[in-house]
Amino acid sequence: MVNCTIENKVAIVQLNNGKVNAISHALIKELKENFIALEKNNEVDGVILTGHTGAFSAGLDVLEQAEMDEASAEAFWVDYFDALKAMVHYPKPFVCAITGFAPAGGTILTLCADYRIMAQEPKHRIGMHEFKLSMQVPELMLDIWCYTLGEQRAFQALQNATLFSAEEALALNIVQEIAPEHEVLERAKAHMEKCLKVYAPVYIESKRLARKQLLALVDRDNEQLAKAFVAFGKDPELKKRIQLFAQQLKSKQ
Repeated sequence: MVNCTIENKVAIVQLNNGKVNAISHALIKELKENFIALEKNNEVDGVILTGHTGAFSAGLDVLEQAEMDEASAEAFWVDYFDALKAMVHYPKPFVCAITGFAPAGGTILTLCADYRIMAQEPKHRIGMHEFKLSMQVPELMLDIWCYTLGEQRAFQALQNATLFSAEEALALNIVQEIAPEHEVLERAKAHMEKCLKVYAPVYIESKRLARKQLLALVDRDNEQLAKAFVAFGKDPELKKRIQLFAQQLKSKQ
């Protein structure tokens, strides 16, 4: 689900779950474990998170979500929130190479990085479009989205289920650089080299000081956040909508 390779003391963490890199429980658990391990690995000086050609991640695995009972749903969300915490807390340089579309849950993964480079292709989009299906966004995900865009602009985008092109995302500072799809990973490596030229203790302390608000957002009781979100999801109408969407996805397979 997640491949991790080391190149010149930089970890390349690649999402690898089928054509669209759907965020399944197995994937998010592996992602969390990788970042926890990498923080402790003194042989690694930085991390690049990426997908594969044409896709970063299409967001949550809706088919899996539709089949979860309460206990498995809570376990999933605890691991998802813990993964966000592990990524935000990663102290060394962390660059995200957004190799393709990255809506919803995929968007939030990218926002944990220090610097984001997005593929400049017409079909690639980033943003939170859950309102298109009247789906609730978990509190922590929405907090990170609002931290990035500001509350008013973030909620306006949510209301309109806006998915931004690479050019639009760059203008809004959702991403910091755009490039042709085939250049994204190399540009991420180039930016990483720039970051690694900074004396490591200076980079780490400056990152901590600059991201105090984001760090505070992820330092929460993730079990309580998961329980609250799953409890909200018991609404019969919400469950029906998710089941219907899952059926539509199945019919396209």
